[in-house]
Amino acid sequence: MNRTRKLVAGLAALTVVTAASACDNSATKDAASGSAASQTSTAAAASAHNHADMMFAHMMIPHHQQAVQMSDMILAKQGIDPRVVQLATQIKAAQGPEIDTMRGWLDQWGMGGMPGMSGMPGMPGMGDMPGMGGMGDMPGMDGMMSPADMQALQTAQGVAASRLFLTQMVKHHQGAIAMAENEIKNGQSTEAITMAKSIASSQQQEIATMNEILRSL
Repeated sequence: MNRTRKLVAGLAALTVVTAASACDNSATKDAASGSAASQTSTAAAASAHNHADMMFAHMMIPHHQQAVQMSDMILAKQGIDPRVVQLATQIKAAQGPEIDTMRGWLDQWGMGGMPGMSGMPGMPGMGDMPGMGGMGDMPGMDGMMSPADMQALQTAQGVAASRLFLTQMVKHHQGAIAMAENEIKNGQSTEAITMAKSIASSQQQEIATMNEILRSL
């Protein structure tokens, strides 16, 4: 009788341990599944984008690159107004990292291998590019300097160079703001829209600063 009781008690204990183990495994699996689902959801949210986002990044990169090039030109000259030097340095510091960020988006969106569009005014044929249908109302790269404009800045010196840089950069910034406003209106990517808002705000402030400097040169 005692042996029977001990056997029953042992089986009961084993059943409790097995049930507890099963619950633990189930909880672990549920937690892992929930974590994976959360990560997938986060990744999907981060990568959500539309045509406007792709065009914004693909067009703003060469636009920024030209602004950095213009800044490099003015920073290499002697006799430039210190306020212009400070502004050119500020433009490089802001737009360089933004270029890297937008390149990362294009890689994520499968557009990293597409050729650059620098030096292609108006972006002819953009509607024929894969994934770019319906972008006919997207503004072109407004404010881009022509080769002649860039050469004029390269050869200018002193006060004339400071004035020309400011005049050109005001136009350049106005084009960037137009592109940013289009992204804010039509984009889907949260990160791209946030950058567009930052560009629109910061470059509008820089335009005000440049116009102020121009009036005093």
